[in-house]
Amino acid sequence: MPRVHKISVQQGNLITQEMVDQLKPGMTRGQVAYIMGEPIFRNTFNEQRWDYVYTISVPGYFETDMKMSLFFEDDSLAYFTGDLAPTDPTDVDEVPEDVEEEEEEEPTT
Repeated sequence: MPRVHKISVQQGNLITQEMVDQLKPGMTRGQVAYIMGEPIFRNTFNEQRWDYVYTISVPGYFETDMKMSLFFEDDSLAYFTGDLAPTDPTDVDEVPEDVEEEEEEEPTT
């Protein structure tokens, strides 16, 4: 039986964790566009919002989509929401001191 070739389909703006980690409140629209690219969807009724959507479909293996919405106030980035959140590398390995002390204590019976 001959098989039909199925094509992988990517649509929209690629959104990566590295891109999201670079976004900071107060950035200009130009700086955001440099990091994220120009948005595919622009809300004509609300110019203060940029929406990014990325979908990829590999038939027979997986299908995924990611969304991000960026909100501006006075032409600077105010906040953003979506499927990815910024990571803070300083918080990854740190455990508060009082938590470490509680773990070291052995219960008395």
